[in-house]
Amino acid sequence: MYDLIIIGAGPIGMTCAIEAKRAGLDALIIDKGMLVNTLFHFPTNMTFFSTSLLLEIGDVPFVSHDEKPTRRESLEYYRRVYESWKLNAHFYEEVLDVKKESQHFKVSTTKETYHSKAVVVATGFYDLPVMMNVPGEELPKVMHYYDEPHPYVDQKVAVIGSANSACDVALELWHKGADVTMIIREAVINDRVKYWIKPNIENRIKEGSIKAYFNSRVSSITEKTLEIITPDGPVSILNDFVFAMTGYQPNFAWLEKIGIELTNQPDTELVYNPETHETNVPGIFVAGVVCGGMCTNKFFIENARDHAEKIIRKLKLAYAKA
Repeated sequence: MYDLIIIGAGPIGMTCAIEAKRAGLDALIIDKGMLVNTLFHFPTNMTFFSTSLLLEIGDVPFVSHDEKPTRRESLEYYRRVYESWKLNAHFYEEVLDVKKESQHFKVSTTKETYHSKAVVVATGFYDLPVMMNVPGEELPKVMHYYDEPHPYVDQKVAVIGSANSACDVALELWHKGADVTMIIREAVINDRVKYWIKPNIENRIKEGSIKAYFNSRVSSITEKTLEIITPDGPVSILNDFVFAMTGYQPNFAWLEKIGIELTNQPDTELVYNPETHETNVPGIFVAGVVCGGMCTNKFFIENARDHAEKIIRKLKLAYAKA
């Protein structure tokens, strides 16, 4: 019987395990992927918006070459944290269900069944892309995740969206020799785009280096073309690859399956006590970016680290009374 099972081995899941260890609690992390699985699947050349100091956890210093660390540096850092704290984790093991049984929880995975007094859900949202739901989206040339630019040299690439990811992808592809077209629902580039990226992408569009259709949407995708609805009517462009950077969302079906209540006002969010991060199911807590639901820009590593302290504080009080 564990004191705590943490679902998700990202930075916030690790922070929960560290705080549990500090409190003398026996905690297990379970993740269907690897350590910091989401960070591993970020673009190869990605640089964080935050400084290394704001990404630190567990009092382990994060020293990076520049003020803003790279993906590679973050992977190395969180591995060092994991090893320094000797955290207990099971990787490549998916949690299928969490059921309340008397005074504890039964956690069923693809490999084993565990029992725990409490559960923390720190699963993030990067696993499920927000689909466009248009004909042709299932084609192999359509991707919701971006890795690196080399395969797209001299290719006609469409980038759908205008937030940080879309602008980063469009610029890197253009720099490495792709013929880039952006399809943007709004009239302008998203205001939340990083301050050093926004003028760059706007200037590339203004000079014509990157083509852009504003106030437009994709209506369908074929093997050779992209069909777009624009303010001036339908447009068909030749196309080799599509990066649909349309955002991501938590696995709401799974969250509801384990009993967590959701709200749809105005966007889908999780119901929990912000003081303790306990959900409507006593003993099940949420931590990290998953707490924001569809508001995926609400929580980040830097402003979610205190979730762990709130959760462990509540558990210490509960276990002391038991």
